[in-house]
Amino acid sequence: MAIGEFGGAPELPLEGSSALTTPLYWMYEMGQASLNPARAVTDATKILFQNPLNPWSHTLFGKSVAAGCELFERTTRRYGKPEWGLHETEVNGIRTPIEIRSIWEKPFCRLLHFDRQLTRQPKPAQPRVLIVAPMSGHYATLLRGTVEAMLPGHDVYITDWADARMVPLSAGRFDLEDYVDYLIEMLHVLGGDVHVMAVCQPAVPVVIAASVMEAERDPYVPLSMTLMGGPIDTRRNPTAVNKLAEERGIDWFRNNVITKVPFPHPGFMRDVYPGFLQLTGFVSMNLDRHVDAHKRLFDNLVKGDGDMVEKHRDFYDEYLAVMDLTADYYLQTVDLVFVKHALPKGEMTHRGKPVDPSKITRIALMTVEGENDDISGLGQTEATHELCSSIPQSRRVHYVQKGVGHYGVFNGSRFRSEIVPRISDFMSSSTRGKASLSVVSAAE
Repeated sequence: MAIGEFGGAPELPLEGSSALTTPLYWMYEMGQASLNPARAVTDATKILFQNPLNPWSHTLFGKSVAAGCELFERTTRRYGKPEWGLHETEVNGIRTPIEIRSIWEKPFCRLLHFDRQLTRQPKPAQPRVLIVAPMSGHYATLLRGTVEAMLPGHDVYITDWADARMVPLSAGRFDLEDYVDYLIEMLHVLGGDVHVMAVCQPAVPVVIAASVMEAERDPYVPLSMTLMGGPIDTRRNPTAVNKLAEERGIDWFRNNVITKVPFPHPGFMRDVYPGFLQLTGFVSMNLDRHVDAHKRLFDNLVKGDGDMVEKHRDFYDEYLAVMDLTADYYLQTVDLVFVKHALPKGEMTHRGKPVDPSKITRIALMTVEGENDDISGLGQTEATHELCSSIPQSRRVHYVQKGVGHYGVFNGSRFRSEIVPRISDFMSSSTRGKASLSVVSAAE
């Protein structure tokens, strides 16, 4: 995630000024609207050629027509926010239903609780975990697998960030400092005795929030923070996307990727980094792979390979669902994190006060990196340990997962089998005053 989920759009060959970018959003909206009749026709055609009463539906020609219609509809559709689709989990060997509830809400975020309905057993003494989802283009549902893996052994909460084009201008602005304030307020709502897990981009605001709370001796500081593939110091082992941010500079981003939300969206005239630009960038970074995937979809639809078709649909329903980011937040993050490196240089401030991670003393720290991460390079997250110099060595853990890239740090089979057990052990050991953690070598 980091700037890679901020990601693709800086890769776009956009030149010019925001005066040109603004009409581009309006043109995109008009293009979407103009395709509605064509999508309606292709939907009707698909139904016709999938109807078993139609003799053509059993022929290669008919199956190819139906497959082509689905491919057209899927490649021209605007994908909405996906559903969580998490209805139950297993707790101590018992299938347990889940109720997803919003327990706190502000214009740009909701705090969701995955409330396990433990009616058939006593409530287990398991860690409460606040998962801070990235606000970097995709919805929080991108972490569906992360949440699902944590639910059996943890009481899980997650930040559900809003699509900026759906937030009216009257709700005010939202930037990195507001992000930090939101995190602090959520920790107050949870009332302490909670662990924070920051996936990718939120590693920076989580460290800032922890530093601010420790400096003020806030009683609601988290018990621990687990930072996963986060861009704490992008000077270390910089990736291509890190270098791009430094080469272009903040003015390029301001002039080329910021636009205003068009009518009739609720956020009309809000300055944003739009989702459609991000999506174009995501796809362009691996265009051949995406083209091949859609060719395989066509072939599998014709063959009737339902399992492979469903896997494609599930992945791209999530991958192609993107949201707008507020320009204030996006530009401030790119500038401070990826261009100026303010946090590792000791130059970060929050509401005019210096941010000093060395003030953190009561919070245990775990950092997780992927061996093959091409978004947040090795060492970028580990740098947190040097900044948080006052945390006792016995309350720190650093772990590098072999054989995974950026996505594998928080999802997939190795995340479930190798990373989650380590995080669980770390959280269970991270009660205040307990010094029982051990450092895991980066070579493990």
